[in-house]
Amino acid sequence: MTEFIRRAVLAVALIVAATGMALADYSYTDYSPEALADARASGEPFLVDFFAPWCVTCRAQERVVSRLYEGDSKYNDIEIIRVDWDTYRSSQLVADWQIPRRSTLVLIEGDTELGRLVADTRVDAIQGLLDLAF
Repeated sequence: MTEFIRRAVLAVALIVAATGMALADYSYTDYSPEALADARASGEPFLVDFFAPWCVTCRAQERVVSRLYEGDSKYNDIEIIRVDWDTYRSSQLVADWQIPRRSTLVLIEGDTELGRLVADTRVDAIQGLLDLAF
């Protein structure tokens, strides 16, 4: 019985360690004009996530994006900039980009919009949006 417990504890520890490493791949930068300017200047595609912490759809999108980033390292090259909807919903950025609501994901490269999704939580749709970066 002691050997069983030791192996079970080891297995749980390995799972926790593996999960922790995978979660480290998904991260985002909080929006600021400087962060957006830096992302544009990089010449690399980046994702802008108009997010509200209380938004169920936003959380569902976050889970999908997180799983995609954890499942395929190619997505880790796509920077994510998260725009807090509660702070910026009346901003010039939202007006200029014609963002209709929170839970809007916009893929940008430089000054060019590659694609967007509004309130879509389907894995294939979000993956398709991210794949426009390649």
